[in-house]
Formats: sequence, C-alpha cells, structure tokens
Amino acid sequence: MKGIVFVELLKMAEEVLGEEVVDEIIESSELASGGAYSAVGNYPCSELMTLVQGLSAHTGTSQARLQHLFGEWMHRHFVTSYPGFFVNKPDALAMLSAIDAEVHVEVRKLYPDAELPTFEVQDLDAQGMRMVYRSPRPLADFCHGLVDACITHFGRPADVVRKDCPATGGGAESEFTITYRT
Repeated sequence: MKGIVFVELLKMAEEVLGEEVVDEIIESSELASGGAYSAVGNYPCSELMTLVQGLSAHTGTSQARLQHLFGEWMHRHFVTSYPGFFVNKPDALAMLSAIDAEVHVEVRKLYPDAELPTFEVQDLDAQGMRMVYRSPRPLADFCHGLVDACITHFGRPADVVRKDCPATGGGAESEFTITYRT
C-alpha cells in the first residue's frame, strides 16, 4: 500500500489528537516500519489496520467510523493535490465513473507497482449509478467515506446504499447504489 495513505492518516490523527498522542499510539503499535512513512514508499496494509485499531482504542471511535472519516479526509487531499481530475466533471457520478478509466490510469503511470482497488460502474439513469468496489484490503468503510465526500464536494445531495458482499482473502467487495435526491 502506498505510503501517502499512511502519511495522510497520521496527519489527520495529529490534527485531532496532537503529535504526542499519535507518537504514543505508533510506539505502542509495534509496527515493523516503526511508524516512519514516505509518501512514495510501500507498506503492508496490516500496518494501516494496526494504526486504525490503535486510534480506535484511544478515541473510542469504531474502526469503521474512523475509516469513513479518513476516506472523507483523503477526498479533500485529492481535491487539493490533484484538482485536474475534478475540473471537467459536472457531478459526483461523473467523478466516480472516472476513477478506473482516468484516475487509476494516471496513478499507474506514476506508480506501476501500486495495487489499486477496482470500481465497476453501471449507470442506472441520469439520476443514479451502481458502483462495485473490489479491493484486496478491508477498506470498504474508507471507500464509503470517499464516496460521501465526493457527493458533498459536488454539492448535489444523493442517497448512498451500500451492500457488502463476501470477499476472499480478507479484502472487501461492496456495491454502492448512488441516487440523486429530487
């Protein structure tokens, strides 16, 4: 998993809890990396999950909720760091439809070793879509946070219904049905 995810999780945690508390959580987590992450490095997802578990234990916030909040945080990071991806998208449905075909194509150019999730999209009509998220990592709640933040970013309210599906190998597969409110 790319280090940028770790770097941003720690930034979010430091903003909320402070650097000293985050350092304590890192130290008590006994991470193979020691909690030192480079944005372009590769690290095991298990370390991310250990950090989420430590943050959850410290804050009393469920791991699922923390992942969701982190997904929202990452969306804001993407908007700030990669505004070009959002420029010609009229709405959240267009942006979400472009993840595999545009965004991940560019990510693979920069990081050919990146292990990215997949997003299979089916338009239901002009008001909605179905998106199936598949990942070898257990990050469906993180994905849900990204989806919710994308909808908020474009300013058109929508309902999101998520159905988790059985996934192999500890990963995640979820179907999101996104429908604009009328």
